[in-house]
Amino acid sequence: MSRWAAPLGALACALLGTAAAQSLPPASAAGIGSVERGRQLLANRSESGCVLCHVVPGLPAGGELGPSLVGIGQRSTAEQLRRRIADARLFNPATIMPVYFSTEGLQGVASAYKGQTVLSAQGLDDIVAYLLSVAR
Repeated sequence: MSRWAAPLGALACALLGTAAAQSLPPASAAGIGSVERGRQLLANRSESGCVLCHVVPGLPAGGELGPSLVGIGQRSTAEQLRRRIADARLFNPATIMPVYFSTEGLQGVASAYKGQTVLSAQGLDDIVAYLLSVAR
């Protein structure tokens, strides 16, 4: 089983009718993401799963379930990207996008994954760094 399969399964059991009241996760210790690590995370189907649903600029193939991420860095700030990736329910309570940096409001999470987020703060910053880099 992939690392994100259980959290995605937990998301299916989540209460998506209300947005989590969680604040933006703190930036990673350095506060700077790595473009290369972000590219690797986005491309890795078992780490983030992003390419399963999104077309990601600079990466081959991508899903069409979610919106294309081409040009997202031109339309969004780093903070907006971090918030949306961390917990898209804050923008759309009925979203089907997985929660990547929140554990609030999830139900039926396997014991091994309770209290854990899919991404670390550094991983979140890395993905944001990549998305912003390909917009320029």
